[in-house]
Amino acid sequence: MNPKVDKYLIDGCMRCKYGATPACKVNSWREELVLLRHIVLACGLTEEVKWGVPCYTYKDKNIVVISAFKDYSSLSFFKGVLLKDPQNILDQHGESSQSGRLIKFTNPKQIHEQEEVLKAYILEAVEIEKSGLKVVFKKNPEPIPDELRDKFAEDPVLEKAFYALTPGRQRGYIIYFSQPKQPQTRYSRIEKCKEKIFNGEGLNDKYGK
Repeated sequence: MNPKVDKYLIDGCMRCKYGATPACKVNSWREELVLLRHIVLACGLTEEVKWGVPCYTYKDKNIVVISAFKDYSSLSFFKGVLLKDPQNILDQHGESSQSGRLIKFTNPKQIHEQEEVLKAYILEAVEIEKSGLKVVFKKNPEPIPDELRDKFAEDPVLEKAFYALTPGRQRGYIIYFSQPKQPQTRYSRIEKCKEKIFNGEGLNDKYGK
């Protein structure tokens, strides 16, 4: 077990102003996150912290992350779209999400009942990584700027939070991020909007709403 994950389970990801406060979402889902942590570790993955959340890898390749949202905790697969999903339990992060898939939990009982299923999904994800399979991305009707895709690749938690937004809010951000001609300006805009995205807010929503 990685002590950094122990800290996460106490203080949260520390990516927003609610970190280490009673309002942190981790406080609502700590029992579920602990259960998910033990299940993933039982599958032999390496425990790390990336982008502020527990990330589990196989030979330095990202396989899954566990995280807390306002309404649920989740187990997210980086290449979830390639999983067979015989139990039909995988959800998209959003309509435009092409690779990642997640399983949502709202109580510990759900995790206990699906423990063996979850292990099977995790082990299948490892086999997919071993095989070298890649996700073939399709072009989006509203093109996502390369800079935002880069940020998603670096930070899957940002990707999940973005695709949890309403389609209108997603579009507003995409247009805003795409406007500057210089890549560095685009990156800067994305960085400045991260906290609003993590808080489920649209570009023009009043901060903290």
